[in-house]
Amino acid sequence: MPDQPDDADGMASGRRGLLRAGLGLIGLGLPALILPGEALAAVTGARLERSADGTRLILEADSATSWRLSATQRPMRLIVSLPGVTWRGPARLPGLGPARGARWDAPNRRLLIDLSGPVSIRNAATVDGRLVVELGPGTAPGFARLAQGRIAQGRMGATATARAPARSLPVIVIDPGHGGKDPGTIGVGGTHEKRITLAAALELKKQLEAAGRCRVVLTRSRDVFIPLDGRVDIARRREATLFMSLHADSAPGARGASVYTLADRASDALSARLAQSQNRADAAGGLRIPDVSPEVQRILYSLVRQETKVGSARMARFVVSNLGQSITLLPNTHRQASFAVLKAPDVPSVLVEMGFLSDRRDEAALNRAPYRAQVARALTGAVHGWLEQHHAGIANSG
Repeated sequence: MPDQPDDADGMASGRRGLLRAGLGLIGLGLPALILPGEALAAVTGARLERSADGTRLILEADSATSWRLSATQRPMRLIVSLPGVTWRGPARLPGLGPARGARWDAPNRRLLIDLSGPVSIRNAATVDGRLVVELGPGTAPGFARLAQGRIAQGRMGATATARAPARSLPVIVIDPGHGGKDPGTIGVGGTHEKRITLAAALELKKQLEAAGRCRVVLTRSRDVFIPLDGRVDIARRREATLFMSLHADSAPGARGASVYTLADRASDALSARLAQSQNRADAAGGLRIPDVSPEVQRILYSLVRQETKVGSARMARFVVSNLGQSITLLPNTHRQASFAVLKAPDVPSVLVEMGFLSDRRDEAALNRAPYRAQVARALTGAVHGWLEQHHAGIANSG
């Protein structure tokens, strides 16, 4: 059995609130723009500084306000929108690293960061009340994906400094694929998939917990075998907000990271083969439905499954966007197949292939701790972005 953390009791998610209430509206909410009481918030500090592997932007505010990070290609620029603030920081920030400089655009209440070339966003989050954006080297295709939409959003400021009590934080379940008697794929150089997935999961857990925005539960924290339905059951018993399964399979000729969501029919032959190789057992639905008429039960089940599908697809988009900034991707990166480990009807779930151990380049990269930390940073950013939209009630199904 997997290690059982002390925080077994979690707050019920919005999905279960929907079930308790009977019928309800899914996905309502407003994006984090100007909220009541925020008009007097002021940015009191802004600076660019060097980080271990790039450049860091730090903004400080005297009270709670919302922020939103986006990008443009022409000109190549990052934009931090701060609609609820007055600016008391420096009017201009000197250039550092890939940032040629930054300036405050007062009429539009936004900070413009001009870039000398494409960058990747290693992380963008509120840390101890401050907005911290970590910039690293990027590629033109990766930056183009950044410019296609909102990168991240959140709240910063003095009243945002207190972290929520541990038991009120959302639960993210990370599933290191395989384990114990099941080694998973054995790479061309002899690497066991179960070892790579566990090492990556432990690193991802460390990074997520350091940010303090969620609780993390691992389906396994050591080399033990957990049946697929047992992994799903862990997520459901912990009332997980999100489930992410990590793998590094074998597929001759394939290279790069990819992400999979559940579908009755596979989106392509490769996805079908991967799902078939992963599925050792199926997961029972087991969704708890209120004691109402069969007709209402069917409606509720359909609503919850649809919400789960939308949440899974949204997370897949965040994974592709964040991984694509610094990690080689498999073409058609978001794919679908009938993976048993993704079949919880009430927990948004994705399966991330971090690479293919059948490719010597992927195998060599995944055996390096710094590379696994890079993958974990991208997935941490994806989780944070997903949580922001989830909490804001944004339910874009496109």
